[in-house]
Amino acid sequence: MARVYRGKPGPRIVKRGLAIAVAGLVALVVTLGVIQLDATGDWDDPYLRIGVLEEPKTLNPWLASDAWSLRVLGLIYQPLFIRDPRMRLIPWLAAAKPIPEYDAATVRYYLGLWGRRRHAPWRMLSLPTHRAGAVTYTVVLRRVQWSDGSALTADDVIFTGELIRRFRIPMYYSRWEFVTRMEKLGPRRVRFVLVRPEPAFTRRTVTTPIVQKKQWTVIAAQAARSRSPLIKLIRYKLSRPIGSGPFVLKRWRHGVYLFLTRNPRFFGRGKVVAGLRLGPHIPGIIIKIYGTSDAAVLGLRKGAIDFYWNTILPGYLRQLQGEDDVKLFANQKSGFYFFGFNLRRKPFDDVNFRRAVATMIDRQFIIDRILQKAATPLMSFVPAGSDFYCPGLTPCGEGLNLGERVRAAAGILTQAGYTWDRPPAVSSGRIVRGYGLKAPNGRPIREFTILTPPADYDPGRAMAGIMIQEWLRLLGIPVVARPMGFGALIHRVKHRHDFDCFIFGYGNLRPYPSYLWNFYHSGHDRRGDWNMSGYRNRRYDQLAERARRTVDEDELRGLVFRLQRMLTRDIPYFPLYNPTLVEGVRKDRFTGWVKMLGGIGNIWSFSRLRPAPAESTSDSTPTARP
Repeated sequence: MARVYRGKPGPRIVKRGLAIAVAGLVALVVTLGVIQLDATGDWDDPYLRIGVLEEPKTLNPWLASDAWSLRVLGLIYQPLFIRDPRMRLIPWLAAAKPIPEYDAATVRYYLGLWGRRRHAPWRMLSLPTHRAGAVTYTVVLRRVQWSDGSALTADDVIFTGELIRRFRIPMYYSRWEFVTRMEKLGPRRVRFVLVRPEPAFTRRTVTTPIVQKKQWTVIAAQAARSRSPLIKLIRYKLSRPIGSGPFVLKRWRHGVYLFLTRNPRFFGRGKVVAGLRLGPHIPGIIIKIYGTSDAAVLGLRKGAIDFYWNTILPGYLRQLQGEDDVKLFANQKSGFYFFGFNLRRKPFDDVNFRRAVATMIDRQFIIDRILQKAATPLMSFVPAGSDFYCPGLTPCGEGLNLGERVRAAAGILTQAGYTWDRPPAVSSGRIVRGYGLKAPNGRPIREFTILTPPADYDPGRAMAGIMIQEWLRLLGIPVVARPMGFGALIHRVKHRHDFDCFIFGYGNLRPYPSYLWNFYHSGHDRRGDWNMSGYRNRRYDQLAERARRTVDEDELRGLVFRLQRMLTRDIPYFPLYNPTLVEGVRKDRFTGWVKMLGGIGNIWSFSRLRPAPAESTSDSTPTARP
């Protein structure tokens, strides 16, 4: 039976009660403090505050493909080599360039070239285009620590490569499939043995993010025991990634913010790399999720954020140009924005129909009237920043006015056997809308849909979809533009292949055009892979394979030109534009931004930023010195 105390409380009980009360009060204060921190943002004054539209889809590096995830992961996971502000590939986790070893056949090949004086002597440092026999590279690592304090060693590099090869991780497997063996020559020394001479090794393989063996061994073992090992691996929800980059994820409040703190073990602290002295010098980064451009731009104007990590659309530029404490940076993007077809469906499997649709699209109108000239037209299938690989093509309908476009597109369809109940016509400058378009077999063309991102995400692409809808309706093509949430659009187009047409864009393509193989090779026509259009052309595949293994830059350039001419003829995608990237920062808060292709939101900027002096608003550029 429980005892009941009926007298006055003794001293011991009073002390215990006071202790409980004090503890409760402290807990309440701490709780209120946390709530206050999250609510007011006063706590983030020493930190760089960044505004974004969406939060990362995942922190699993093997699944991440959206810009928001890759931006965060790029500050955590690091590769062996990285692009400097001048877009040169330089050692990062690696201490120096890979050391190549050639077989006898390779040496004889180059001695022959040298003897015929077809190449300068420095070409001896490159690999031949097509030679038999294995080639090896040795990579020496810097002294690097993971964010948990353990050493990054050759074991981590080998584990990363073996993980990609074992699970055939889609986004990275093509970079590693030709690596037949990896050997540990020491704690910080790795030898890579290739099954064939492969130029992609020094261009792409070495840019793979390296993961920690200790953290991923258990994850990989669990995935290997499941029914779908790859799906299990890439869908693993990683909440605390251990990386080697300048920042570490401290907290993620979904839908509100991410909080990254400075990694005190970052190997670059105090070092001069690519002529820039690195930090990071700021204690951390707070990435705030706004959801809409209106809210993010307002946050920049009011000083709630220091940097809006997204393209500032033309409609907001006038507002920001009048702000004394806001500085705008204009950079060229390595971008490719396009109109895409699903070649797996009718009538898009007919190149004549695709050519007629492309002829009706007035890219210059989209740039001038919708984007307000904040973009450049794309004349090729590589970004305008990759001038070396741009062959100067003339896409369908280039230079025609609207009436001429209608005549040209109607002529293409008529010649291909299409008919109308009422064909389109142009008379005295007046366009008579077509009606009842029928395929060559006499069946009516069904209404199809153009999927676009929503206006609050990208009003340029949303409005472009509406304009293309109206142009195609003049031709008698039944079509409707439909905005869709960006995540849902990606899932429907890339993972389900359940679409007709879509407007999409890549904003950060590599200077080396390996994507001409990824985006259009028939081997990538799989759900979740990069060939979203379903383009299949055996001759294209052969040339793309040859380009992947070509080392000589002149020969590669010629092959890239031929590939783009084939794409211009077959039109799985129709290039639209490359937007000009305009970004805004608070110049009264931080200094040290580094401009480069793709914008100031890069690892060089975040590793160099310092609090701005009271009366200084200067910013660093790629030519800055330590």
